[in-house]
Amino acid sequence: MSSSGPHERKLVKEIPGNLLIYDDGTVERLRDTDVVPPSISAGGVSTKDVVYLPELNLSARLYLPSAAAAGGNGKLPLVIYFHGGGFCVASPFCSKYHRYVSRLAAESQSVVVSFDYRLAPENPIPAAYEDSQAALRWAFSHRAGNGPEPWLNSHADFDRAFLWGDSAGGNIVHNLAMAAGSGLLGMALVQPFFWGSEPIGSEVQFPDKMVKAVASHVWPYVSPSHPDNDDPQINPVAANGPGLVGLGCRRVLVCVGEADVLKDRGWLYYETLRKCGWAGVAEIDETEGKGHGFHLYELESEKAGALIKRLATFFNGC
Repeated sequence: MSSSGPHERKLVKEIPGNLLIYDDGTVERLRDTDVVPPSISAGGVSTKDVVYLPELNLSARLYLPSAAAAGGNGKLPLVIYFHGGGFCVASPFCSKYHRYVSRLAAESQSVVVSFDYRLAPENPIPAAYEDSQAALRWAFSHRAGNGPEPWLNSHADFDRAFLWGDSAGGNIVHNLAMAAGSGLLGMALVQPFFWGSEPIGSEVQFPDKMVKAVASHVWPYVSPSHPDNDDPQINPVAANGPGLVGLGCRRVLVCVGEADVLKDRGWLYYETLRKCGWAGVAEIDETEGKGHGFHLYELESEKAGALIKRLATFFNGC
């Protein structure tokens, strides 16, 4: 009499370079799973972690320039950050994003709050958007100086409040600013993850077919309830969308990479914003010869340093 062996799980879905999903429901993330602890005065900033949404056990990492942590006077710009990762990988606490945000906080002399959010596929869209809205409410609960986090009460200037995000985080920032109405000075979108059903510009001839395939398949996977790549949340200039005129901030900086498949989406966003009747000021910055996320993987390079300086200048209002 034969007996069957244990079930051998089978791969049912893959987002190359990001995650594997098996038929038993297991999700295996392929990158950015490490955790760096917070520290006192490392690299010109002090960091600590706080829980901002206890019911979901969601945390944020705070960055405070060392001079302010040591008792320096005066309020600093407040920068609210959301990491990238295709809505399905990474966290504020992995080494890649921790190092990057630390550099920005030190360079810009800003108070930075890097928020975690729930990831797909376990928590599909709109979970990330809902968490970002809760994060913004938590941050602004300190505006009167009596919120739960002393660093924000003492050091954050809410009249100079910015949103900032990379890739999927840039997408989150756009959607958050659309919902915010007002109260934000500006936002910085670094290589934002926008897409559409029809290729535009250099997307048609982009040499890496795998990268284009991943870009096309991520949104339907992480947003099964609204899988269309022309959904306004992923394609903010879609014909059926609300447009950009209601964007809830006064200044926008879009940063793109010349060799990034998402480059022309960033340019289209910038050009549409300038022409749509929105009352603010938009800027764009393109890094020559660089692809998606180069600044995260080449943080010590000259061009990554130039991008960080550009962001710092923007957050300091120059």
